[in-house]
Amino acid sequence: MSDSAFNFWHRSVAPLAIAAGLVVLSGAASGQTQQADQRQAGRNVNQAAKQEARSAKIDCRQENNKSNAECRQDKRETKQGGRQAKRDIKY
Repeated sequence: MSDSAFNFWHRSVAPLAIAAGLVVLSGAASGQTQQADQRQAGRNVNQAAKQEARSAKIDCRQENNKSNAECRQDKRETKQGGRQAKRDIKY
């Protein structure tokens, strides 16, 4: 390879190849960021459902004079609804 061909490669083609590589890598990183955002949104929904279930169980026992066992099923249903909402976000 002649010296001028090497200089041409070094000055023009190599930076383009590096730039193309960076574009490809940035696309992969943005995909991971979107997936991370989905996971975080799913966690937030799940945590909100847990808090709602706790509050609903306490309210159930106080307002309806039901036993702990009777209110437990309501809590389970509320938490299951939160899990389904999390699945809807993730998938």
